[in-house]
Amino acid sequence: MTQIKTQFNRRSFIKISAAAGGGMLIGFNWLAGCAPGTKPEEMVAVPNEWFDINGYIKIGDTGMVTLYSPNPEIGQNVMTSMPMIVAEELDVDWKNVVVEQAPLNTGLYQNQFAGGSLSIRLSWNALRMAGATGKRMLLEAAAKEWNLKISDVTASQGVIKETNGERSVTYGEIAGKAVGIEVPEEVDLKDPKDFKLIGTSVKNVEGKKIVTGKPLFGIDYQREGMQLAMIQHPPSFGMKAKSFNQEEIKSMAGINDAFIIDTTITEPTWSDVNAFPQLIAIVGDTTWQLMQAKKALKAEWEVVGELENSDTHQKRLDKALADGSVEESRTDGDVNTAFKKATKVIERTYSSPFMAHNTMEPMNFFANVTADSAELVGPTQTPEALEGSVAKLLNMPLEKVTVNMTRMGGGFGRRLYVHFGLEAAAISKKIGGPVKLLYSREDDMGQGTYRPIYRSTYKAGLDENNNLIAFSVKGAGLPGGPVFPNRFPAGAVENYKAEKIGAQTNISTGAWRAPRSHFTAGAEQAFLDEVAELAGKDPIDFRLELFDRAINDPVGEKYEYEAERYAGVLKLVKEKANWGEKKPGVFRGVAAYFCHFSYVAEVIDMVMENGKPVVQKVWCAADCGIVVNPDAAKNMIQGGVVDGIGHAMYSQLTFENGAPEQLNFDSYQLMRHSQAPKDIEVFFVENEIAPTGLGEPGLPPASGALANALYRATGKRHYQQPFSSNQPIVG
Repeated sequence: MTQIKTQFNRRSFIKISAAAGGGMLIGFNWLAGCAPGTKPEEMVAVPNEWFDINGYIKIGDTGMVTLYSPNPEIGQNVMTSMPMIVAEELDVDWKNVVVEQAPLNTGLYQNQFAGGSLSIRLSWNALRMAGATGKRMLLEAAAKEWNLKISDVTASQGVIKETNGERSVTYGEIAGKAVGIEVPEEVDLKDPKDFKLIGTSVKNVEGKKIVTGKPLFGIDYQREGMQLAMIQHPPSFGMKAKSFNQEEIKSMAGINDAFIIDTTITEPTWSDVNAFPQLIAIVGDTTWQLMQAKKALKAEWEVVGELENSDTHQKRLDKALADGSVEESRTDGDVNTAFKKATKVIERTYSSPFMAHNTMEPMNFFANVTADSAELVGPTQTPEALEGSVAKLLNMPLEKVTVNMTRMGGGFGRRLYVHFGLEAAAISKKIGGPVKLLYSREDDMGQGTYRPIYRSTYKAGLDENNNLIAFSVKGAGLPGGPVFPNRFPAGAVENYKAEKIGAQTNISTGAWRAPRSHFTAGAEQAFLDEVAELAGKDPIDFRLELFDRAINDPVGEKYEYEAERYAGVLKLVKEKANWGEKKPGVFRGVAAYFCHFSYVAEVIDMVMENGKPVVQKVWCAADCGIVVNPDAAKNMIQGGVVDGIGHAMYSQLTFENGAPEQLNFDSYQLMRHSQAPKDIEVFFVENEIAPTGLGEPGLPPASGALANALYRATGKRHYQQPFSSNQPIVG
C-alpha cells in the first residue's frame, strides 16, 4: 500500500465546503450512462441534498456520487477514465456514479489541458489522492458516529461497515457529516493488485448522448440573444486586411454588422500562434446568410511579408541541412572515422510536407463580453491559456474572465492554440453582446498552425560482419527540426551523431498529433529496415540486437528510453503476429517507436488487390504502464494507426504565392473508410508502472510499418510523403 500526501505545493489539493443543496447538472435519466443496462430499480434515487467532499467528489444523500472530470474531453475518453481512477480509490459502485465536466479552476485542479498525452500521466496521483481522501473522510465520519477507531471500519462499493459488528452506513447517509472532517495529511492508496474498476472496460459516459445527437459540442452551444459570426482572413501568409466593402456587406439580408478586428496581444505565449491577427468579421442571424456575405466580400489585402512558395520551402530545407544552425545535437564516439572504416555505407533522405489538422468539428467558440466581465464557452485544449490571453486582449483582470469547456469533435493539437477564442471575444466586445464564432473548413485550412514541413538524412555504416558501427541523422524543419538526439538508436551504437536544425518561415505552425515523432518514427523505422536488409538480417532481430547493446552495454551517459521495455513491445508484437510465419500473398512491415513515455510496436499485413496495396491487418503491442480502461485504450491505439497510415499515404499542403493550394477535402485527401485497415488488434504489456501517454504513441510507428510493408509488396522504397503521389527514389 502506498501513502501519498494531500498537500504537495503552495495550494492545498483537497478543499472542503459545507453541505450544499440541489444542483445535479446531468439528469437522472442519464445515470445509466456509467453502467449501460442497469435497471432503474437497481439505481439509487435522485438526491435531495448534495455534499461536496472535495473538488472531484460530490455525494448525494441517497448515495449517488458525482465525479468531476477536470480535463478537456477531446475524444481520448478522459471524461470516463479520470473519474474511474477517483472511483477506484473512493470505493464506490460505478452504477451509482454520474460524471460532469469540471469548469476551469486553477486554484483547485492542476494541468487542465489536453495535449502531449499527459492527462492521465500527470493526474494519476492527484486523482487517486482525491478518491482516497474522500474515502478516508467518510470512514472517519462513520467511526466517529459509532465511537470507533478508523481501523475498525471498512468501505466497499459505497457502503461502510464496522469490522467486528453488524452496523453499516452508506456514503450518502454519512456524507453530510464527512464534510466537517479535517483533511488528513496523508492517505493510503490501493495496491494495483487490489484494483477492481481500473483495468476493466467501462463504456463512454457520454456515449449515448453522442450517438443520439445531444448538444455536447461547442458548435451545439446556444444562448438566448446570441448572434453568429464568421471571419475572413487574408488569402496568403504575408498579407493582412486593409479594407473591404463594409457598407455593402452590412446591407445584406440577415447581416447585422461587419468590421475588421485585431487580436494582437502583448507578451504572447506559445499558444498564441496566429499568422492573421487582423481579420474581417461578419455578424448575422444565420450561418447561410453569413456564408452568402462572405461570397460577396470585396477585400483589399496588404502585403506585409514574403509570399512563400513550396519551392521556397524546399530551398530553405536544402540550405538548413547544408549549413543551418544546430538547435540540439548529440555525438558518441567518432562517427566520421567509423564511416571511413565501414565495409558498407547507406544514406537516405526522407521528407514530409505541411499538413492540416482537419478536426471533424469546425473551429468555433462562444463569447459574451461586457464592460466588466468576459464569459467564454467552447472546445479548447488549453482553457487556462485562453483565459490568460483573453484577459490580455481585453485589458481585464484575470478573475473577471471565465472559460468553460465543451466536448471537442477532435483536436490533434489544433485546439491547443487560442486565436479563435480571442476572435470570438473581440467580436463580442465590438457588438456588445453574446456571439458564437464559426469557421468554415476553408477558414480553418487556410489559417495555419499546420504541422511543419520536415526533411531528414540518415546514414549508417556496417563492418565486415554486418554489425552497425556508425549511425548519423541530420533533420531540418520549418520552423523546427524533427530529430530527437537522445532517443533510439542513441545508446545502442558506438559511433552516433544526431543534429536537429531549424529554419524560418512565415507559415504558422503548431503541434500535430505526436509532434515531430510522427515524422521521425516513419523515417527512422523505414531506414532501419533498409539497413537490416543491407546487413542480411531479419528486421525485428536487427532491432533487438541494438536493444541488447543498449541494455547490456549502453553507449553514452544518457538516453530517453528504457531499452528493456522498448525491446519488450517488439517481442510481444513478434509473438502475436507470428512474425516468422510465411503467408502467401501477404507482405509484412514492422516498426516500433518510443514517445510520450510509452512504447508501441506495429506489424502491418498488406496484400495487393487489382494492383493496389491494401492494409489487411495491423498488429499492435503497447507498453503504457497500467491501462485504466482497456477498451478505450485500444480505441486510441486503433485511431492512431488509422491516422498514421492515412496521413502518410495521402495528406499534403502545398503553397503558391503564400496561399495554401488545398482548402477542402476535394483537394486535401484524408483516408476513406474503404481504405482503412480491415482489422487492428491491440495487445498491452501488463505491469504496475504508473500510466504513461496513450493518445499519441500509437500513430508514429504506423507510417514506418506502412513504408516497410509497401516495399515488400511493390519492391519500391518510399522516401517522400505522401506515399500515394510520389515516385520512389530507389526501386
